[in-house]
Amino acid sequence: MNMFIKFLRLVAVTAVMSLSTAAFSADIDISTDSNDVAIKGYDPVAYFTDSKAVKGDQAFSAAHKNAIYHFSTAGNRDAFKADPEKYAPQYGGYCAFGVAMGKKFETDPNAWKVVNNKLYLNLDKSVQKRWLEDIPGYINTANTNWSTIKTVEADKL
Repeated sequence: MNMFIKFLRLVAVTAVMSLSTAAFSADIDISTDSNDVAIKGYDPVAYFTDSKAVKGDQAFSAAHKNAIYHFSTAGNRDAFKADPEKYAPQYGGYCAFGVAMGKKFETDPNAWKVVNNKLYLNLDKSVQKRWLEDIPGYINTANTNWSTIKTVEADKL
């Protein structure tokens, strides 16, 4: 009987931790359009597998943290569903340079870079050019800033 009680406690703790994680991740402000589509419908997995921005197809979709992602293939969708944190863009899909400045700016899906197996997006190619001048420094600053602005709506910054 004692083992059964321990098991039930473990199940309860795991359930509470799962709920806490889900609630926490739902609070993050994600960059989406009016239909909750992220990255303007571009396939987040393609940045890693094809090394280019590829427009997704709504026939291959998956939801993650209150955002809908489109994929160019069912295989890409399935890879994302298996490990969404691996493929989802950093900083909720907002401009990496903007987050380093303490702001949240929309992004151009064609202004991107994968660094240390993480996807970073920028406002546009001109902003990306500046971000490329000191990627490690801007990522470090953005990581620090993100911890305080991730739950704040973009228009409140």
